[in-house]
Amino acid sequence: MRVLLTGHQGYLGTVMAPVLAAAGHEVTGLDSGLFADCVLGPAPQDPPGHRVDLRDVTAAHLSDVDAVVHLAALSNDPLGSLAPDLTYDVNHHASVRLARLAKDAGVKRFLYASTCSVYGASGSDDLVGEDAPLRPVTPYAESKVRVEDDLVGLADDDFTPVSLRNATAFGFSPRLRADIVLNNLVGHAHFAGEARVLSDGTPWRPLVHAHDIATAFAAVLAAPREAVHAKAFNVGMEENNLTVAQIAAEVIEAVPGSKLVITGEAGADPRSYRVDFSRIRAALPDYQAQWTVKAGATELAEAYQRFQLTRHAFDARFTRLARLSERRTMGTLDDTLRPAGSA
Repeated sequence: MRVLLTGHQGYLGTVMAPVLAAAGHEVTGLDSGLFADCVLGPAPQDPPGHRVDLRDVTAAHLSDVDAVVHLAALSNDPLGSLAPDLTYDVNHHASVRLARLAKDAGVKRFLYASTCSVYGASGSDDLVGEDAPLRPVTPYAESKVRVEDDLVGLADDDFTPVSLRNATAFGFSPRLRADIVLNNLVGHAHFAGEARVLSDGTPWRPLVHAHDIATAFAAVLAAPREAVHAKAFNVGMEENNLTVAQIAAEVIEAVPGSKLVITGEAGADPRSYRVDFSRIRAALPDYQAQWTVKAGATELAEAYQRFQLTRHAFDARFTRLARLSERRTMGTLDDTLRPAGSA
């Protein structure tokens, strides 16, 4: 297929682009470039692409496209809480607008990167499947729920939207993110000798490696329409449902000499959920997530050492909120997170 990949210069997109190309697709990227220079190690080989803000996409960007893989978003809860209006503008309104443009342009399949955080306050007693009640507790997660609902309303005989509810991502990407739980804990263990947990460590989290997310999207692109049409799929594996304390315990095994510290200073965290991933395995028999949290922690520890990650880069360049705040202070971004002077 001719695939438009939004967010191709982000953490997930940098991993996904070569996976889609290896599957035989002709990939074109679309990215505003907010994090294009946030690279650790050798520079990635990006596909050809459009440098454009998601809010400014036009019909021309969708011409001659068979499928859209939509990753681009303001991608974490702290940023969503700091600027909820921007989060809804980008993550909800611009995403649905993109889908409508795609449908009008004759795009057949629209794959949307949603999140398991839509289950945010589900507790830990039972595994939650795709039909469970959605209980988002942040603007970021709420924006994802709204897009999913709107995409189902656009589905018809010619347009197949699919929502992939990714577990919390982890693992190395040439465009690293340091503000997601495993990547962050490995960094603190690497620099300070401590995997420091600010909650009481009891909340449950489902995790999934960035490469396993990429192969899930490739599998959905290849699937028969009837297997995926207007459906939602959790992406991950049950083995990676762990408490935050258990995640941290894997980190100290991967970083020799480090120790686990649970401070509890942040108080109770309402986001706790364990997830059932059986639907995607049933619908896509050739798909299976591969990476355990243990393997991912080891991969990250080795990459941080090999590519000589510095503490400053970890805290500033590879932390989304800090990077955007720095660029706004420098005057290269305006208050809407567009490049200064681009209006």
